Amino acid sequence: MNRTAHFRHYDFLVAGLVCVLLCSNLIGPGKVCTWTLPLLGAVTFGAGNLFFPFSYIFGDVLTEVYGYARARRAIWAGFGAMLFATFMSWAIVNIPPEPSEPYNQQLQPALELVFGNTWRIALGSIVAYWIGDFANSFVLAKMKIWTQGRWLWTRTIGSTIVGQGVDSLAFYPIAFYGLWSTQTMISVILFNWAMKVAVEVVFTPLTYGVVNALKRAEGVDTYDVHTRFTPFSLKEEGETKKLHGD
Repeated sequence: MNRTAHFRHYDFLVAGLVCVLLCSNLIGPGKVCTWTLPLLGAVTFGAGNLFFPFSYIFGDVLTEVYGYARARRAIWAGFGAMLFATFMSWAIVNIPPEPSEPYNQQLQPALELVFGNTWRIALGSIVAYWIGDFANSFVLAKMKIWTQGRWLWTRTIGSTIVGQGVDSLAFYPIAFYGLWSTQTMISVILFNWAMKVAVEVVFTPLTYGVVNALKRAEGVDTYDVHTRFTPFSLKEEGETKKLHGD
């Protein structure tokens, strides 16, 4: 079968996934927004939640085109990047600034605000990403076999419902259990889950276009009929079908 090194666009998708993850988890939590929505009233959420769903779109494209095994490698790349970014953020915030430099003293509170997430939030983000992305990729790969490659929209939306649901159910209890009431936590989980799925739905036409373009450009369409769906492997597996005319 083809090796990942022979794919022209795979590396760029992995880089895009990692970029979205790092920006969503490092920059996004630094700003909290409140929107007034019909029927719901005022809702509050972290700005990063507007952009984090794009990581699932990248995951959908990677799994649909290149298969679960290659998407698994991308997920581990994102996981490693998040671990390093979390460690670096902690180090930058906790290294004492130069006391004689006024600018550094003024900058320190801003660094703590943006990058000084509590250990529970950092842990919740990492655990939720790992569980949610693997769930998303697994469901999409299995649904592709069940649907025989038809109805892509059912796979992208269905896998996102599962993946983002698992993500939210993991993140919020880890990060905020004991700090929020049960009612508040349930409300936040449901709203953020719905918002992230809505982003996937809105961008479904774009996902269709990207997936079809990549399949033509790479000349492949991968079905994970022989893949071992363990997260703890970096082997490339799956049945890579050559498209007609390539």
